[in-house]
Amino acid sequence: MILEEIAQKVRSGKVKDTKALVQQAIDEGISAQEILEQGLVAGMNVIGELFKNNEVFVPEVLIAARAMNQGAQLLKPLLLEEGVQASGKVCIGTVQGDLHDIGKNLVKMMLEGKGLEVIDLGTDVAPETFVETAKAEDCQIIACSALLTTTMGGMVDVVKAAEEAGIREKVKIMVGGAPITEEFCRRIGADAYTPDAASAANKAMELCRANGEGD
Repeated sequence: MILEEIAQKVRSGKVKDTKALVQQAIDEGISAQEILEQGLVAGMNVIGELFKNNEVFVPEVLIAARAMNQGAQLLKPLLLEEGVQASGKVCIGTVQGDLHDIGKNLVKMMLEGKGLEVIDLGTDVAPETFVETAKAEDCQIIACSALLTTTMGGMVDVVKAAEEAGIREKVKIMVGGAPITEEFCRRIGADAYTPDAASAANKAMELCRANGEGD
């Protein structure tokens, strides 16, 4: 089955093969949504689980994500034509004063691997930028990363800014990064903390689904 082959090539990080098979699947008349979900996303999900269990490491995830993203580029115009909506929208960034982005980039790839639309704000992101983006883009989730204990306070500011902007009821705030804990997440009034990128993607899907049902 060609979709299983696509998933396999994504897992192995074979960019050229992934693109060729995606094009072949399109030519065979398979819907873009099926190719995305049963091919690209299915392959990335396997990598996500392996990563979570420490069976593969960051380089393998990055290579697989690159293959998935290249395949997804071919599908984008077709998904628009088919009217396929992303299953949710997330804005992600590293908080103000922090320039680390490896963890954030991993989470972004895992989120995209789940079929979520991700707006990457980069590093050193001001609280207002998170909130303004979430409002303008109608995001269900704000995801904040911090690697330094000295920048963790930026997450407090994001929660406050969301409250002041009146979007706190509508937008879930996820936090993560080396110094962050479940206890810190609860203390600052954020909605979710996850210890790794794969769990973050699963949690984001859960939150988007719950949000969709609440509409």
